[in-house]
Amino acid sequence: MKNIFRISLLLLCILYTSVLLAAKVDTVTTFSAAMHKEIKAVVITPRNYNSKSRLPVLYLLHGFSGNYSDWIKKDTGLARLTDEYHMIIVCPDGDFASWYFDSPVKAGSKYETYVAGELVSWIDEHYSTIASRKGRAIAGLSMGGHGALFLAFRHANTFGAVGSMSGGVDLRAFPKSFGLDEVLGKYSENPERWEKNSVINMLYLVTPNQLDITIDCGADDFFIRYNNKLHEALLERNIPHDYTVRPGAHTWEYWSNSIRYQALFFHQYFEKNN
Repeated sequence: MKNIFRISLLLLCILYTSVLLAAKVDTVTTFSAAMHKEIKAVVITPRNYNSKSRLPVLYLLHGFSGNYSDWIKKDTGLARLTDEYHMIIVCPDGDFASWYFDSPVKAGSKYETYVAGELVSWIDEHYSTIASRKGRAIAGLSMGGHGALFLAFRHANTFGAVGSMSGGVDLRAFPKSFGLDEVLGKYSENPERWEKNSVINMLYLVTPNQLDITIDCGADDFFIRYNNKLHEALLERNIPHDYTVRPGAHTWEYWSNSIRYQALFFHQYFEKNN
């Protein structure tokens, strides 16, 4: 009888603790004046979030063919990171294949303006945030890995740290894939657009120690050779960064593991700067 009581008490304690540690997951609707439409995002706040304490924000981007709900649906443990590291996580919508830049050919695809400008302003207005680059990081997987680096390189006054997981960092290598011709035009007809918007060609925008940078990719990922080249190019320019190659491919199993390392990296950045 005593053993049954102890087990019951233990189960109650576990249940009580899980309730206390429950982060809050909201789906919010924002408006993009640049695209003249409403856009959804997931916002995850830690259990002890309140308006009296300002928190850092991690913007977490989805991949090609995904949407704002991908991260929270496919990585069921993601929300716990907000409690563990006392940060807000925002998962924006980047459309099916926006690649997170303002398209020169597709009307209504201005996701650089939206994510780096309109959404950041909306989050700072509606949540208690550290509203400066010292309190903002951006990361993403695949298309979102490219997008995170692209946006951080071009908006280093907005984001202080950046991470890419399995990022498609050289668009030129995939001229007929991932919807790229829909947002850039055909590579054969508009090579300069592909050159200009490939992250691997944008390192001239980055100065040493301007951003805290972490990049990783699975050893069996089809993007690995391009991530290796990006790593080498960063080394040549003496730009400090973390670069990790782990076992794995272009899968959610890999990304669900990777985000835990990147969240720790961003937590350390926030701790150092706030």
